[in-house]
Amino acid sequence: MLRFAQTAELVAATGSKLAKIKLVADYLRLLLLEHAAIAAIFLSGRPFAAYEQITLHVGGSLLWSVIAELSGKSERELSELYRRRGDAGAVAADALPPKSESTLSLVEVQRVFREIAAARGPAAKSHLMRSLLERAALLEAKYIVKIITGDLRIGLKESLVEEAIARAFDQPIAQVQRANMLLGDIGETLRLAAAGKLAEARLRLFHPIDFMLASPVDSAEEALSYCEDVAVEDKYDGIRAHAHINSGEVRLFSRTRDEITESFPELSPLLGSLRCDAIFDGEIVAWAAADAGTHAGKEDFGSNTGRALPFSTLQRRLGRKNVSAKLMREVPVAYLIFDVLYANGELLLERPLRERGRILSELLALPRSEPVRLTAEQASLAFEEPDTGTVGRIIRAAVATARSAEDLEQLFAAARERGNEGLMIKDLNSLYTPGRRGKSWLKMKRELATLDVVVTAVEYGHGKRIGVLSDYTFAVWDGDRLVNVGKAYSGLTDAEIAEMTQWFLAHKIKDEGLRLEVEPKIVLQVAFNNMMRSTRHESGYALRFPRIVRLRPDKPPEDADTIQTVEEIFGQQHKS
Repeated sequence: MLRFAQTAELVAATGSKLAKIKLVADYLRLLLLEHAAIAAIFLSGRPFAAYEQITLHVGGSLLWSVIAELSGKSERELSELYRRRGDAGAVAADALPPKSESTLSLVEVQRVFREIAAARGPAAKSHLMRSLLERAALLEAKYIVKIITGDLRIGLKESLVEEAIARAFDQPIAQVQRANMLLGDIGETLRLAAAGKLAEARLRLFHPIDFMLASPVDSAEEALSYCEDVAVEDKYDGIRAHAHINSGEVRLFSRTRDEITESFPELSPLLGSLRCDAIFDGEIVAWAAADAGTHAGKEDFGSNTGRALPFSTLQRRLGRKNVSAKLMREVPVAYLIFDVLYANGELLLERPLRERGRILSELLALPRSEPVRLTAEQASLAFEEPDTGTVGRIIRAAVATARSAEDLEQLFAAARERGNEGLMIKDLNSLYTPGRRGKSWLKMKRELATLDVVVTAVEYGHGKRIGVLSDYTFAVWDGDRLVNVGKAYSGLTDAEIAEMTQWFLAHKIKDEGLRLEVEPKIVLQVAFNNMMRSTRHESGYALRFPRIVRLRPDKPPEDADTIQTVEEIFGQQHKS
């Protein structure tokens, strides 16, 4: 473990991508295969292989209490250390008493990680962490804590570990990347690379893989400058999800690789009934059923159609392990499927979107496979559970064609009229490239609105923003008092953040360690995609994806927006 920590320190100390790869490759080549496989997992910033979906369930408070107990330092002292270092691992290395020697191996550390994951209750987890850190040298403790928090922060992405494996064992990088994507286990990928058997890697269902990403465009003209033969879909404001199906078993995974099946129990039997082994890509949305006139299996996109509801409605379903029949009736959901990555034993990632679309339509037993105008009928599978009355839907996301910027603008206006965010514009010849953001998939959306808000509290950043106040909580006026409505940390330049840090330090009202309450004098203009009701903030509202547009030194705080403006925007957003 000490050699691992020393290598990680060397990697962190160099800014050169090639030098990082060489350091890791040389290190992996020296290890026993069992140790090298674990090292590859740890260097990817996680304690276990991705496919295992095992979490340590160690919160920050539990970790801090163990470090405080072993170091004898107060919470305030640890907070001050964190403010300076911005990293829990570095705090552990600074705070813990030094050790004369270390006997920990990578195998032992991962074994204790498994014991921590399996332990029930904070006392048992605390005991295991304490015994592990007591045995660790300071540098080892630093990286043990970093792995526990999932924040290695040495400038080494998993993609660079893949390149290091390719270099260490003289294998093609494309084969290493493909094997790791299929297996969800960079340790097993290393074993195959060492044996020259990367081609034997097969897709492991029920482990999350990365999603293909889209790049933003500002206009229809820009979108069509990248590709002309396009499929166009509404951009829904829900949760992107991969659905893995095998022999009737179904699991749903979010973009963060979290399993979310339990939050949407009505979708599993519907997807399982399709009688295919597949991986679908789609969006889970709150869904308003169509009015009278819609018949089972068919919905048209007229005034009486079913439609996706704002994210704020779906939010009631998030993070729940037990979803009642009542909640499923109150917030029904639909899974809008727009792509297929795997079907009946065949990986489809390297098929063009045009072919994947045809295969998807066949799997869903839909009559159309080519793009159709959004005003045409959209086939869907609709199911109702008679015993509970809950409703879930699986819908083939509607696809349109566009030949001109005018076509795209009309489709954009129609999508917004339906309450959706905008458009997804996809090259029909594009392959599915997990985790990559190129110009084959584009997203065209416009912020719902902007607000002028007053900063009420600030927090210290981490990583590149250690030591500066970069996270801003902001408010609007409710009569003569300010009520918080959101928090943002992106949009300002490094120079602006540094300048504002000095101002906030000089105008703090209350120092809470990592967080400062400040005099309410700084006005920001913030943009956002959506607004939802929320108990998180005193205003009763929260902004979705807020971004700082600019500082407003020209505007006094008393001229910032009011809660009435917030309510008006929310009302406009939720008009049927």
